[in-house]
Amino acid sequence: MPENQAAWLPKKGAYPLEVNEAPYTAPGPGQLVIKNAAVAINPVDWAIQKPGIPTMSYLKYPAILGDDVAGEVVAVGPGPVGELFRVGDRVLGCAAGQDKRCNDAVQGAFQTYPVLQSIQTAKIPDSIAYEAACVLPLALSTAASALFLDEYVGLAYPTSPRAEPNGQTVVIWGASTSVGSCAVQLARSAGYDVIATASPKNFDYVRGLGAKAVFDYRSKTAVADILKAIDGRPCAGAVALGAQSMGPCLDIVGAAPGVTGKDGTKKRKFVTQISGPVNPEALAEATALTFVGLIFQFVWFGISTAVRARVRGVQYKFVWGSDLVETDLAAHIYNTYLPAALASGEFVPAPEPHVVGRGLDKIQDAFEVCKKGMSAKKVVVSL
Repeated sequence: MPENQAAWLPKKGAYPLEVNEAPYTAPGPGQLVIKNAAVAINPVDWAIQKPGIPTMSYLKYPAILGDDVAGEVVAVGPGPVGELFRVGDRVLGCAAGQDKRCNDAVQGAFQTYPVLQSIQTAKIPDSIAYEAACVLPLALSTAASALFLDEYVGLAYPTSPRAEPNGQTVVIWGASTSVGSCAVQLARSAGYDVIATASPKNFDYVRGLGAKAVFDYRSKTAVADILKAIDGRPCAGAVALGAQSMGPCLDIVGAAPGVTGKDGTKKRKFVTQISGPVNPEALAEATALTFVGLIFQFVWFGISTAVRARVRGVQYKFVWGSDLVETDLAAHIYNTYLPAALASGEFVPAPEPHVVGRGLDKIQDAFEVCKKGMSAKKVVVSL
């Protein structure tokens, strides 16, 4: 049996992570085990460590954190999963250890041999390095849930080859982020024109992912500019990424023409919320004094957003990246769409990996790099 190691979070708030032995667990039905080659860091990872996330108070300790992995399949569970994956396959996967429905350290990312769910695992071609592939999983799941699930924007599913343009637009506010980078490509594959925002230095990057037009999110005329770019075409919805994104997205979707179904009925106008009123870095560095101010910001954000949405006639909801696992979307994205789209080059791993080192002992260092923020890049550790 292989010897497994993990970067453990022994208890809430423990610092630093402790690299130690971990059990090797054989895969069950619908599962597989990979030998990890690279992991990526998301803000949720270090936010759990400090100061912790109230909505994830269910997390069992000691815990193995992390969502984003890429590596080689070493064991396949019984049943139909064997029809999709074989030992030796190169894959990326979204580890489910932190999800409330799982809450199991053996499925955490930051270990040598994580257990993965097959519906959140995708084959990758030899041409894509593990360090590049591992930037995708959580961002991909979040973007797909935000765009395609009926309880959110509810777009038609993406296909490879890409669907023909359908004449509808989607707004991605914060398109140079990890989630935004995936959202642009997914929406384009589904046949939608993407109008996006980013900082000017990332305009070419976002256009390269498939956005039809990109505007400066800091511009005072961004909302008017985007409405002009929509040019009277139906707007299928928006994805709001960034601390100041919800207000503009509600304004845009509220003012733009909505989508009319084949039966002549109007589809609801919708914005998927991914970010809160403050950046994760502010929460991580909060003191007892500043935390009171942050609470006030959240309360005011909740009230003002609800009022703004009602006035604009727009619905909205906060998305969890794991929402797709309870639908057929997960298998469609990971088992059907993504392998084909990666192989054809229609979907590319983005943003670029920023590799900070090799080994589980470098994950804590990677947390510190991630806290400082990255532009059009994602923090990665090789294993």
